Amino acid sequence: MRTAEESARILPRHLHEECGVFGIFAPQNEDLAGLVYYGLYALQHRGQESAGIAINDDGVFSVWRDVGLVSEALPARRLEKLGQGSIAVGHVRYATTGSDAALNAQPLVINHFKGRMALAHNGNLTNSMELRRKLEERGSIFHTTTDSEVIAYEIVQQRLRTPSIEAAVCAAMDRLEGAYSLVISSPTKLIAARDPHGFRPLCMGRRPDGAVVFASESCALDAVGAAFERDLLPGEIVTVGRDGIHRDTSHCGTAPKRLCVFELIYFARPDSVIDGCSVTLARQRAGAFLAKEHPVEADVVVGVPDSGLDAALGYARASGIPYAMGFTKNKYVGRTFIAPTQTMRETGVSLKLNPIRSVVSGKRVVLVDDSIVRGTTCRRTIELLRQAGASEIHMRVSAPPFVAPCYYGTDIDSAENLIANQHTVEEIARIIGVDSLGYLSLEDLMHLGGEAMEGFCTACFGGKYPTKVPPPGQKDRFACRIGSKDHAE
Repeated sequence: MRTAEESARILPRHLHEECGVFGIFAPQNEDLAGLVYYGLYALQHRGQESAGIAINDDGVFSVWRDVGLVSEALPARRLEKLGQGSIAVGHVRYATTGSDAALNAQPLVINHFKGRMALAHNGNLTNSMELRRKLEERGSIFHTTTDSEVIAYEIVQQRLRTPSIEAAVCAAMDRLEGAYSLVISSPTKLIAARDPHGFRPLCMGRRPDGAVVFASESCALDAVGAAFERDLLPGEIVTVGRDGIHRDTSHCGTAPKRLCVFELIYFARPDSVIDGCSVTLARQRAGAFLAKEHPVEADVVVGVPDSGLDAALGYARASGIPYAMGFTKNKYVGRTFIAPTQTMRETGVSLKLNPIRSVVSGKRVVLVDDSIVRGTTCRRTIELLRQAGASEIHMRVSAPPFVAPCYYGTDIDSAENLIANQHTVEEIARIIGVDSLGYLSLEDLMHLGGEAMEGFCTACFGGKYPTKVPPPGQKDRFACRIGSKDHAE
């Protein structure tokens, strides 16, 4: 999903997820573009760099994708031109500093010997460059620098040898390593697939009219009036066609389940349910764990909007310290990390968040946030609290310290940029300007999903990587040539 050039120039101030996928199969032709638009709008938090929709009308594909938020990339005039169809696939991609990724926007639409295919992908392959090199040696010509195109070409290669698109996806999965949740449209079918580790979420629902919907999160099902049915199992392939719904579970149970735990801590929307776990309850549980691990005498507990709010509420309930909304958030300001300079990023924090002086002035404040990556943004947030009159600030983080890169679709690609690799907890507290600092323990992290949920990926916190990782310094040699501003149509 992320290009190598983008990875090289990112110094992450916070955690960012790669993207969100959406797909729908309707009983008959209808205006699906509007439904996909609403589904992507609900998934906007998973990606703000680009958005796209592909409509399939009896094998005739219409596609539009562009950079920007859903409302910017998919204006009404473009949705109208997409026309009607019975199958549709949508995608939102995450944003990076200085990126011009019109070329890498999705869904990808591939023409091949046995038809067309539209593909949307969430995740990150760990053997992408190895597969790409082999495909290029066999004559494949790549138009993007994403691993999503590698997945598409692997499926096409298998489609030439297999009797169906779902069989091709199944065969391709034998070659793919890493994280991938896929939604794919063939001329006649909609296919959803989740990697055997289940790194990234993918769920299924149904609308009252019988339309089957797949989405990265259940909140997108709610947005289009679809009732949640279930999460796809890790390794599962679900195919929807005129002859009904078919499951392929041949890859299920072939690898240990390793859902990215940061889906619960930060990435997912609070109203989503992932693998049977309420995101809101998981975050409140994290806050309660923090209160027991790192108690402190204080007057008020406040959370950093948005993902710190539920954890702050959990901390307050467990500690008995009053909870309050300590910040007002300007919802019209985009995420601060898209600003091109550090000065502008830090100014953006002031525009986005402003302390409520009456809540924090003269108070001992417990400040709860989901993570500390470099420490620059949280330092600015803490300065704002000091300026608003907070007498003490005790920061609590609802995740352990980040100490290792992530290879599965989270924007943590450089260990030397992680503040926890350079400093002790006490040193970090001094650097960011708090009176005390406490992180969630790895032990309690494993219990965020409750008793019934097991199997998280914790590699970025110093846990074992569930798969082989790419060789160090591996870069896409074509990434630097990206510069096209053309729309894909």
